[in-house]
Amino acid sequence: MWTNRADYLYVLPAIIVMLIVIAYPIYYTIELSFFKTPPGLQLRDKIFVGTENYSAILSSDVFWKVTVNTFIWTIASTLIAFVLGYGCALALHRDFFGRAILRAILIIPWVISAVAASYIWKWIYHSDFGIIGAVMVQLGIVDRQPNFIDNVNTVLPSLIVVNIWREFPFAMIMIMAGLQTVPEQLLRAAKVDGASAWQRFWHVTFPHLRGVSTVTILLLAVANFNSFIVPWIMTGGGPSNASHIWITHIYELAFGRQRWGVAAAYSVLLFIILMVLGYFYVRALNGNEKEQGA
Repeated sequence: MWTNRADYLYVLPAIIVMLIVIAYPIYYTIELSFFKTPPGLQLRDKIFVGTENYSAILSSDVFWKVTVNTFIWTIASTLIAFVLGYGCALALHRDFFGRAILRAILIIPWVISAVAASYIWKWIYHSDFGIIGAVMVQLGIVDRQPNFIDNVNTVLPSLIVVNIWREFPFAMIMIMAGLQTVPEQLLRAAKVDGASAWQRFWHVTFPHLRGVSTVTILLLAVANFNSFIVPWIMTGGGPSNASHIWITHIYELAFGRQRWGVAAAYSVLLFIILMVLGYFYVRALNGNEKEQGA
């Protein structure tokens, strides 16, 4: 570094900006997590309490309920969106009439505004005017329109469906990009050797998509851990915290109850989890680069 010290002058502005907009907020959040900030108390008058906020969080029933919701939300949304996007990518990779139109239609959920999509789905799920409930009543499946997002038992699965609908096009695009790298020569050679369609997929296509699949899953997992718009707009974490995940609960604690210290402690825990996911993401990227170099 000392030998090439002059080179660092060129990136110094970028380093300064990163310190201001990234490093300092992280430092201040960690510092704030060790202070108590009751409602009505100015931040400059905060009270040092050590690890009391962390102890209060870990001993809280709400924390564990929100944590379970978060992991159910993240795992279900990530895996189902990935599998659905994977299947759509394989289907659209084949040449057939209208493929371009179908591809454009399937991308719409991903490009549409998350806020607009949340309000649309909120009306679709409406207990009085929702189209899904109306169709179910017309078909005789139920006697009256169900409460999808007003019921503690159905609200989280209902939100997961919306999240999957929004995210599977991203997985589809990533896998479709990966399919372009599969050597056609290997597929033709496998077909000449008598390999079935499944054997060609499992022994040729699937290994070539392992790297992009890992990156896609990690990106979806990080996005779902940070997903805020859909659950907050559609339910605000209710009813009875049944749809609260970490990011919405942190927002409510900070801006709804002004419990900045507890919210900061939550944020530190979330930051640690995301750093772990980021580590595996970087490893996956480096692994892909090494494979491509080889």
